[in-house]
Amino acid sequence: MNAPWSAGMPGNRDPFAAYICDDTALDILRPVIIEMGWQPEKCNKGGLRNAVQSLSVSASPNILMVDLSESGDPLNDINALAEVCEPGTIVIAVGQVNDVRLYRDLLSSGIHDYLLKPLSAGQLRDSLSQAQAVFSQPKSADGDGMKRHISTAVVGTRGGVGASTLATSLAWLFSADMKMPTALLDLDVHFGTGALSLDLEPGRGLTDAIDNPSRIDGLFIERAMIRANDNLAILSAEAPINSPLMTDGSAFLQLEEEFRQAFEMTVIDMPRNMLINFPQLLADVNVVVLGADMTLASARDTIRILSWLKTNAPHAQAIVVANKVQPGIAEISKADFEASIERRIDIIVPYDAKAAANAAKLGQVFVDANAGSKATAAIQQLADRVVGASEEAADEGANSKKSLLGSFDLKSLLSKKDKSPKAAVTAE
Repeated sequence: MNAPWSAGMPGNRDPFAAYICDDTALDILRPVIIEMGWQPEKCNKGGLRNAVQSLSVSASPNILMVDLSESGDPLNDINALAEVCEPGTIVIAVGQVNDVRLYRDLLSSGIHDYLLKPLSAGQLRDSLSQAQAVFSQPKSADGDGMKRHISTAVVGTRGGVGASTLATSLAWLFSADMKMPTALLDLDVHFGTGALSLDLEPGRGLTDAIDNPSRIDGLFIERAMIRANDNLAILSAEAPINSPLMTDGSAFLQLEEEFRQAFEMTVIDMPRNMLINFPQLLADVNVVVLGADMTLASARDTIRILSWLKTNAPHAQAIVVANKVQPGIAEISKADFEASIERRIDIIVPYDAKAAANAAKLGQVFVDANAGSKATAAIQQLADRVVGASEEAADEGANSKKSLLGSFDLKSLLSKKDKSPKAAVTAE
């Protein structure tokens, strides 16, 4: 439906259609439709299920209004509607249930607006005008076909270090603060918390992708992902724990490819076992955020994973993050940790149990629920570091394409002819 990451929209469809249950609402709607310059004949009698039946055999309009009044399970019926709607269709729902949770769930599922009955002409006019403005606005992907994409994998050295909190917080900062269209892929298929931390249902998108990799395309991405805000979409799962993961990793590679086409940022919450089983997933990752805590076991595994990255993903820049740091009661000191991994810790995130509990109670990601926290400030630094690291890599790539002759110091080369062999060895 009206997902913000759609690249373009068809121009040969009807501008508007409505499926409304009662004559009273239709009588209020038709004059407004005439004002908008649309055909009143497109205001049909019947609710959401009538819309699904009709659109299954005909093209969907640019803007669609559907009545949920006769729907026993609005969210399920909306998902059925998504199966027959073409990409880019903007959907306005009408209903008589005054429930904030339902309103939030409908918006999360891709609905543009939800109007409560009884309808008024002004209410309809405002909503339709907004929908038309959204439909008519230039699409970001129309302009620059060579837009740079940043892919970030977040890996925890040990269970419980808070890698998922870092992943969801980064995705939120990229999308909400930096206004970058962002995909969050939670690869913990059985126990992932990406959707849970945002108070969303994960849906079946990821499990469907794993079962049928051939189905993955731009349309699948639009329908399967769950929108958390205007610029953030999530793909996660809660697969039954009696169903083992059966995949060769091709589905994940295909998802990453589609994300590169549809988003500016990809954040992958990658469990360690996925890193080992599917090393090819890091082939196009720009940055690896390595979440650790100040324990001996975490230091050991940080060493092992950094070594693995040098061999299997030398192109990716590693950022070491010490998370949940409590000064004075750490198992090992910062100096000892850095000495053991033979590099500095890039970002230190202080432990804040109250802030974490607050985020869980509110159903929000950590950084959104705790804007004033010191931990949030550290994660914001991490987000800036990720973007900066990818920009540095892009600059280095551009510099490497310069003329080969320009990379040599000709004066130095010529002067070496006059030097003794011993001096030449010293210079080298």
